[in-house]
Amino acid sequence: MNGGMSGLHRGSTLVLLILVLSAGAAAQSPPVITLQDALNRAKQYGVQVQSANLAVGLAKEDKVQAKAAGLPSANVLNQYIYTEGNGTPSGVFVANDGVHVYNEQLVGHEEVLALVRRGEVRRAAAAEAAARARVEVAQRGLNATVIQYYYTLLDAQRRFVNAQTSLREAEQFLDITQKLEKGGEAARADVIKAQITLQQRQRDLQDAQFNIEKARISLAVLTFPDPSSEFSVQDDLQQPAMLPPLPEAEAQATATNPDVQAARFSLREAGYEHDIARYGYLPEFSLDVFYGLDANQLEAKTSGSTQATGRSTLPNYSVMGRQNLGYSAQATLNIPVWNWGATRSKVKQAELRQKQAQLDLTLAQRTMQGNLAGEYAEAQAAQAQIDSLRSSVDLAAESLRLTLLRYQAGEAIAFEVADAQNTVTQARNAYDDGLVRYRVALALLQTMTGNL
Repeated sequence: MNGGMSGLHRGSTLVLLILVLSAGAAAQSPPVITLQDALNRAKQYGVQVQSANLAVGLAKEDKVQAKAAGLPSANVLNQYIYTEGNGTPSGVFVANDGVHVYNEQLVGHEEVLALVRRGEVRRAAAAEAAARARVEVAQRGLNATVIQYYYTLLDAQRRFVNAQTSLREAEQFLDITQKLEKGGEAARADVIKAQITLQQRQRDLQDAQFNIEKARISLAVLTFPDPSSEFSVQDDLQQPAMLPPLPEAEAQATATNPDVQAARFSLREAGYEHDIARYGYLPEFSLDVFYGLDANQLEAKTSGSTQATGRSTLPNYSVMGRQNLGYSAQATLNIPVWNWGATRSKVKQAELRQKQAQLDLTLAQRTMQGNLAGEYAEAQAAQAQIDSLRSSVDLAAESLRLTLLRYQAGEAIAFEVADAQNTVTQARNAYDDGLVRYRVALALLQTMTGNL
C-alpha cells in the first residue's frame, strides 16, 4: 500500500513538474501581436503623438492665461526709496517727498474693457482645438507607418514559409535526380542543376530570415520600449475584410479628417487674430485701487510729533500722531491717436493670415479627397487581383507536379523542372504580396475614415 502511495506521489510530482515547465516555456515564448495591439503600443511609445499632446498642453495653458488676463489682478507692492539729504525735508530729489519713503500697498488692477473683449480667449480656445486635431493627425500618421511595418513583417514571415516550401521541393528534386542517376536514367548535369537550385533555395531561406529580423526591428522601434524585443505578428490576411462603398467612405473621411479640422480651427484662430488687431483702434480704460501706506515712516500710525501730511512737503507743521494706512484709487483712459500706422499694419497682417488659413483649409480638403480616392482605387485594384493570383498559385503548383512526373517518365528535362519550381515560388510570393497590398490599402483607408 505504501509502495502504491509512493508511486502515486511520484506520478503527481512528475505531472506537476511538466505543467510548471510548460507554463515557463509558454511565458518565455515571444508574444504574438495583432494589428490593433501594434497600434495601441505605438500610441504609448510614439514620440510624434507625445509631442502633439505636449502642444495641446501648451495651448491649454495659453487659454488659461488669456482668461486670467481679462480678470482683476492683485499684487503686493513693497518699496523703499532713499534720497540723499540736503538739509531740507524732501532731500535732493523733490519728487521723492522725503529722505526715506516707504511703500507697502496691496494693488488691485483691472482692464475694464477686457471684460467685453473676448478675442484673446476665443483665439486661445481655437488654438487649443487645432492642437487637439493635430494630435489625431500625428496619431493617424503614426498608424499609417505602423500598418506598413506590420504587414511588411507579415509578408516577410509568409515569404519565409514559402522559402521553406521551395527548399523542400528542391531537396525532393535533388533526391529524384540522384536516384535516377544511379539507375542510369538521368545525366550528371541534372544532378548538378538540382544542386544549384537547392543552394539557391538555401540562400533564399537565409534572405527571408534576415528580412524577418529587419522588419521586426522596424516595427519594434515604434511598438516596444526595447527594439530588440522578440515577437511575431498575427496573420490576418485570410480573414474576411470588405471594402466599404465609396460614398460611405467619403462621408466618414469628410466628417473625421483631422487635417481638415485643424485647418478649420486655424482659420477660426486667424479670424480672432484679426479682431484682436483691431483692438488697437479702441481706447484702453483701467482701474487701480491701492491700500496700504506711502509715507516717510514705516508705521501704520505714528506716535509723538510728526508731520501732518505724512510726506516731507512744505509748509512743514507737526501733529501729535497721524494715520499712515489708507487707500486711494485711480482711473486711466488711454486714447490712441497716432502710432505711425502700426495698428493698421497689424490689421492688414491679420487679414493676410486669415486668407492664408483659408487657402490651407482648401488645400487640406482637396488633399483629403485626393488621398481618399487614391487609397480606394488602390484597394479596389488589389482586391480585383486576389482571385487571379490565387489561381496562378494553383496553376503553377499543378504545372510543377506535372513537370516532375514528366521528368520522372523521361519526357522533360531538368531545366523545365527548375523553371516550374521558380514559377511556383514566384506565384506564391506574388499571391502573398497581393494579399498584403489589399490589407495595407484597406487599413490605410480605414485610418482615413476614422475606423481604425
